[in-house]
Amino acid sequence: MDLERFGASPVGNLVPLTGTDGRTGDSYSHFGFAPDPLGDLPPLSNTAWSTVARASHALGRLQQGAQLVPNPGLLRRPTLRREAQSTSALEGTFAPLEEVLAADVIDDRSRSSALSEVLNYVRAAELAFDWISERDITVSLFGELQRTLVEGTTADTREAGRIRTIPVAIGSRSGSIYDARFVPMPPGPTLEAGVRDLVDWIRNSAAQGRDPVVAAAMAHYQFETLHPFNDGNGRLGRLLIVLQLLLEQTLSEPLLSVSPWFEARRDAYQEALAEVSATGSWDEWITFFATGIEASAIDTAQRMAELLAIQASYQERIRQSGVTGSIRDIADLLVDTPYVTVSSIARTTGKTYQAAKNALEKLVQLGILEEVEGPSVRVFRAPDVLRATTRPSDSAQRQSGDRRS
Repeated sequence: MDLERFGASPVGNLVPLTGTDGRTGDSYSHFGFAPDPLGDLPPLSNTAWSTVARASHALGRLQQGAQLVPNPGLLRRPTLRREAQSTSALEGTFAPLEEVLAADVIDDRSRSSALSEVLNYVRAAELAFDWISERDITVSLFGELQRTLVEGTTADTREAGRIRTIPVAIGSRSGSIYDARFVPMPPGPTLEAGVRDLVDWIRNSAAQGRDPVVAAAMAHYQFETLHPFNDGNGRLGRLLIVLQLLLEQTLSEPLLSVSPWFEARRDAYQEALAEVSATGSWDEWITFFATGIEASAIDTAQRMAELLAIQASYQERIRQSGVTGSIRDIADLLVDTPYVTVSSIARTTGKTYQAAKNALEKLVQLGILEEVEGPSVRVFRAPDVLRATTRPSDSAQRQSGDRRS
């Protein structure tokens, strides 16, 4: 960490950090960066406020679209699994999105460790959404989410779910604290107080009349800079973005996937966070963040419209074929679950195994499903739904083109 760069920060200070490297036994003496507690919204330029306004408008359009859908819960699953795959990839854990979408028809024993970790995020997010639907955000929630994230991984230790008790180094090539890109504040009472202050700030945000997008940007920075856990901070911090927008009632359903945009701009994302600590320049970070929220909301809304159009086309195809019965309900479920088996459909619909088998085979005849090779059972997938869910976003494609040129 560049001590000269962070030493003159107007939004935090360097704190001495000493200890012994558990790998080598060598003693070290360094510094960690401790951010000041969040306060009022900072002054922002007209450019930043304009970007925030566009993000708010895009979120409003997404919310409006969700309210017009008879069952928006059907769109929650593909959005969440896309977010789970991307937010995990940002932290170096990669599982193909198609595998994530097909996970429910893959035998648990056949899952890779990466896929299991991605699915941990799905469980953590569902836990978070259920939690805030009944109660406010708390430090305990953070702990439960982190414990769920790391279950079954190398970070699943006695420290799981607890505010960290050891120092951490971010972006270190060797694992040494001396060549880390950033060193968060040391563990201890001050870190614990910092997390409590952040939770209180988030809980009071709406009452203070803070703009939801700006507040989410500030809270995300604070969480990532505090880095309160041994592992999982990036994924939790991005989940916190959606949680805040739900708490602020900017969104009524968790239908926003933010990580694909940030993943496509990993270096710029990390640098924008560090620049706040170094210079106190909220303006650039909030502009960057709001740009990402706008693009993510637009992309999510487009996918939502695509999936609903596919769902409608399935119903029209079934109507024209003259088929009646439960096949219509099964076709609707494919937007939520593009990979199915006879057994999964029988369980979901309450139909007999034979009735479910007949329905799926008819959907294959209609070109709605296609059968793919499964490890031990017949697996069917909806290719139209998969294409709409897995295609790269327009902004990610542009970013990839920029990197190649």
